[in-house]
Amino acid sequence: MTPSRLTALLEAVRSGERSVGEAVELLRDLPYGELGTAKVDNHRALRRGYPEAVLCQGKSKRQVREILGYMIRERTHNVLATRAEADLFAAVSDLHPDLRYNALGRTMVLQREPSETPEGTLAIVTAGTADLPVAEEAYETACLFGAEVERINDVGVAGVHRLVSQLPVLRQARVLIVVAGMEGALASVVAGLVNRPVIAVPTSVGYGASFGGLAALLTMLNGCAGGVGVVNIDNGYGAACLAGMILRA
Repeated sequence: MTPSRLTALLEAVRSGERSVGEAVELLRDLPYGELGTAKVDNHRALRRGYPEAVLCQGKSKRQVREILGYMIRERTHNVLATRAEADLFAAVSDLHPDLRYNALGRTMVLQREPSETPEGTLAIVTAGTADLPVAEEAYETACLFGAEVERINDVGVAGVHRLVSQLPVLRQARVLIVVAGMEGALASVVAGLVNRPVIAVPTSVGYGASFGGLAALLTMLNGCAGGVGVVNIDNGYGAACLAGMILRA
């Protein structure tokens, strides 16, 4: 249930197009849907501006199918699932003909109604091609939430001239997501060149001493440029949620 859909329902009751009983039935499971092993948060779009997403990692195919089936059938018009492997998508793809899979970002998306488009552009910047899976998760999330996205790929600090050539695009964006592994220096460099909020996403890309993204995380947390917020390692979804809230503010 989104604010716009709730408003439309209340207006329909007031005009007599829907009965009070119909409205009660539609609102019966508004707080959450009880599935036994999961409680689907139907109220999140009202509270946060975007619906609950399904993290598939750690869940069985049966559990994901049950959760997605409920969301598609009962409540959620736009559905997002993250960390979904190809065999999982194959197991649930029959739930809706428009359920779409992004193999690189490991996301499943069903968009049945347009999201309100926030003002301004989001730029998603990657240091290297190996960072693209995390960037794609952020991209799919941001697009589902209605953001206009510019993607700038493979502009890491090993060849900083590649980044400088993209300055016009970077400076036009209202908020930026910077995705980088290895030493994670790109976020601080970008933040030093623009006067916009930068959301830094460390990735687990790198050799042994990167410690699965910990080195990039610490670099981003200790960056000398101001205006940088850092999310967890590989958390493209969380970065896109934060960017969407900034764009709507």
